[in-house]
Amino acid sequence: MTTTYSTIGQPVVRGEGVDKVSGQAVYAADITLPGMLWGQVLRSPFPHARIVRIDTRRARELPGVHAVLTGPDLPDRRVGRLLRDCPVLARDKVLFIGEKVAAVAAESPDIAEEALLLIEVEYAELPAVFDPAEAMAEDSPTLHENLAAYPGLPKPMSPSPVNNVFAHNVWSKGDIDQGFAESDLVFEHTFATQLMHQAYLEPHACVVDIDAAGRVQVWANNKGPFMLREQLAAVWDLPKEQIRINPCSIGGDFGGKGSFMDVPLAYYLAQAAGRPVKMVMDYIQELMAGNPRHPGVITLKTGLKKDGRIWARQAETVFNSGAYGAFKPRVHLRGADHSGGPYRIPNVRIDSFMVYTNNVPCGHMRAPAKPQVTFAVEAHMDLLARELGMDPYEFRMLNILQEGDANPVGEEWLNIRAGDALRTAAETIGWDKPKAKAWTGRGLAISDQPPGSGQSAATIVMDAAGQATLRLSLWDTGTGAHTVLRQIVAETLTIPVDDVGVVIQDTDAVDFESGPGGSRVTYTTGQSTLGAAAELREKLTVLAAEYTGGAADALTLQGGRFVPAATVSAHPELVEGWGATGHPAHPEPAAASAHPELVEGGPGISLKEVAARAVAAQGEPLTGHKTYTAPPSEYTAYCAQAAEVEVDPETGQVIVHKIVTAHDVGTVLNPMTHQGQIEGGVIQGLGYALMEEMETAAGQISTLSLGDYKIPTIKDIPELVTVLLEPAGGPAPFQSKGIGESSNTPVAAAIANAVSDALGGRPLTRLPLTAERVLAALQGRE
Repeated sequence: MTTTYSTIGQPVVRGEGVDKVSGQAVYAADITLPGMLWGQVLRSPFPHARIVRIDTRRARELPGVHAVLTGPDLPDRRVGRLLRDCPVLARDKVLFIGEKVAAVAAESPDIAEEALLLIEVEYAELPAVFDPAEAMAEDSPTLHENLAAYPGLPKPMSPSPVNNVFAHNVWSKGDIDQGFAESDLVFEHTFATQLMHQAYLEPHACVVDIDAAGRVQVWANNKGPFMLREQLAAVWDLPKEQIRINPCSIGGDFGGKGSFMDVPLAYYLAQAAGRPVKMVMDYIQELMAGNPRHPGVITLKTGLKKDGRIWARQAETVFNSGAYGAFKPRVHLRGADHSGGPYRIPNVRIDSFMVYTNNVPCGHMRAPAKPQVTFAVEAHMDLLARELGMDPYEFRMLNILQEGDANPVGEEWLNIRAGDALRTAAETIGWDKPKAKAWTGRGLAISDQPPGSGQSAATIVMDAAGQATLRLSLWDTGTGAHTVLRQIVAETLTIPVDDVGVVIQDTDAVDFESGPGGSRVTYTTGQSTLGAAAELREKLTVLAAEYTGGAADALTLQGGRFVPAATVSAHPELVEGWGATGHPAHPEPAAASAHPELVEGGPGISLKEVAARAVAAQGEPLTGHKTYTAPPSEYTAYCAQAAEVEVDPETGQVIVHKIVTAHDVGTVLNPMTHQGQIEGGVIQGLGYALMEEMETAAGQISTLSLGDYKIPTIKDIPELVTVLLEPAGGPAPFQSKGIGESSNTPVAAAIANAVSDALGGRPLTRLPLTAERVLAALQGRE
C-alpha cells in the first residue's frame, strides 16, 4: 500500500495570512509604549577618519530631546553575532560611510532629526581601502589593530598573518600538488560577484524598555531572539535572564534579520532618558548601513585528465566583509566549502578569506556564499567543457557525484541524486533541441544544500474541547513554517489542521531556540513538534485505554478516534486510502456503511472525549513537550537549474524566456508553501543574475533607494517550470527535506551560462549581467 497522509502533503493555506493582509499582525514598528521616545542616529560621511571632536551641546538644549549619546558616553565594549568587533557608537574613528557616530532620543522623529543637525563633528580623514585584494597587502592601512583581542574570534584562525584578514579557512582532500602534477590539462579563471541587499519589505526596527523591575524588554524584528539576547547580555554586561525578547512578526528576512542592528543603542538611549525608545531604519539607512550579501572574488584552478575527468581543484575565495565582521553568526562564510561543486574531485584545496575594508559591513543572505561560489564553479565548468570540446551537460555528468562518493571536502551523503536532478533539468529545458533563433542560448547549473543543525523546543497543549495549541519560540519570517508545523501536529494526532493553533512565546518560555536559518526549520523544529505531538498522543492513548478498560498497546488512533487495533487490521478495506494515520477522509462508501463503528461511534472512544474527561479530572490541559537538538544531517538536497535566454546583440539586453528548476526532494509537507519557496528563490536568483547591485564608489553607495536599486518586477519574470524528483529519504519528519535556500543558488550561474552560450561561448565572469557588461563581452571588452 502506498503511504498517504491525511494532512501532510495538502496545500493548507497559511494560518497567519489573514492577520497580515488585514493589518492585525504586530511588527516591531507597531509597538507603542507609554512615554515612548524616538531614537535617531548621526552617521559618518567618511569611509575612514579619526574623530577629532564632537559637540552635542546645541542638540541637548533642543526642547523635546531627552538623551544625546556619543561613543565615550558608553562602556568600551563591542557587539557582534559571534565576532564582537563593532562598537555600539564609533569611539576614536569611523570605518565606513554610514557608521553610527552619535544618537538622540526625542519626543518625535522630527525633533530627533533636527537634533542630529545640531551636532557638530570634526573629522580627520585617514587613508581608506575598498578592494579586498588591496586590503590584504602589507602596505594597506590596518583597520583593526586589536583584532586578536576581540571576543568571539576562533583561536585556530587568529591572528591571521595576512593584513586585514579576520578569518582564513581551509578545506582539503587528497594531495593538491600531486593532483596537478598528474593532470594533463590545467585551467584557471577568476570570477567576481556584487554587493547585494536582501530587499525585505520591512526595514529593521526595535523598541527597548527598562521596566519597573529593572528587566530589559525588547521588541525587534530579529529571527534569532535567543542569540540576540546573548549578544545583548555581552555588550550590556547583564545576565541574560534580565533581558526578555518579546515576539513580533517579521516582514521578510532572507538571512538579513538575524543581526542586532539598533537594539544595543536603543537600550543606552532608554537608560539615559529613563523612557522606552523606538528606532526604525528607513531604506536609505538600510542600503547605506544594513548587512548585505558579501561581494566575492573567486579564483578556480582545475586540473583535468584528457578524458575530461576533474583531477584537482584549487580555489581561493576572497570575501569583502566591509568594516566589521559582527553581522555574521559565523566568523567565516561556510558556503565557501562548496567551491568544488557537487563533483568527484580526488585532490582539493580551498582557501577562504574574510577581509576588512572601508565598505558597508556585510552579513548573511539566503544560502550565505553559495550563490557567489556556485556562479564561479558552474561558469568555470562551462569554460572547462569548451576547452575540452565537450558538451557542458555531458562534462558535468561525467564528473557528477554518484552514490557512495565523498564530495570535494570529504563529506559523505546518503542517497545522492545530483545526476538525476541535472538530467531532469536538461531534459525539461530541451537541451538537445535546436534553438528557435539566433542569439539565444541555454545554460545549466547545479548545487546542493544540506540542512543546518540546531536546537528547538515545542510544547503542545490540548484543552477539553480537543483543540491543540502549539507553543513555540520559533518566530515567523514569512515562509509559512508555522502552517507546516500545524500540519505535523494534525497528522500525528489525526485531527483537522484547523483544530491546531500556534502561540509564539518570548525568550522566557524555553532555554534556547536556534531560530530559522540554514534550511533547518523542518529539520529541527519539525522534529521537536513531532516529538511533542507523539508524547501527547501517547498520553491520550494511555487515558483512552483507562477509560475503555483495555490496553494501550491494543488501541490505534484513527481519524480522531481510539479504536481497537485488531478491528482495524481485520478491515483493511476501510484503512485503504485513509492515510498512514487512518484519517477517514475518503473511505469506500460501501465499506463505511458496512462498518460504521470504524467511522462514527462503535467500539473505542473519541480523542475529544478523552481530552474532555482528562482535563475535567486533572483540572488542567494535557501537554506534550520535546526539546530536540539536530545532529549534522546525513542527507543533502540537490537543485539543478536550466535557463533559456535571448540577447539583443545591439544593446546587450538579456531576456530570460524560461527557467527550469529540478529539485531532489523528500516528502513535500505543504505543496503551496513549498512551491512558494522555490519560486521566490528563483526570482531572487534572477535579480542577482541580471540587475541587483549596490553600486559603490570610494565606499559611497549610490543606490540608496529601491528606485535606484533594481529588483525584479512581474514583467521581468519568465516562464518558471518546477520539476520535483520522486520523493526519496530525508532527515526531517515524514522523510522530508528543506527547501528554503536551494532554489536561489544556481540561478545566476544557469543564466550566465545561457548568456555565454548565446554569445558563442564568450566568457562572462562578473555579476550582474547588465546590458553594458553583456555588450562589452560581445565586443570583446570584458
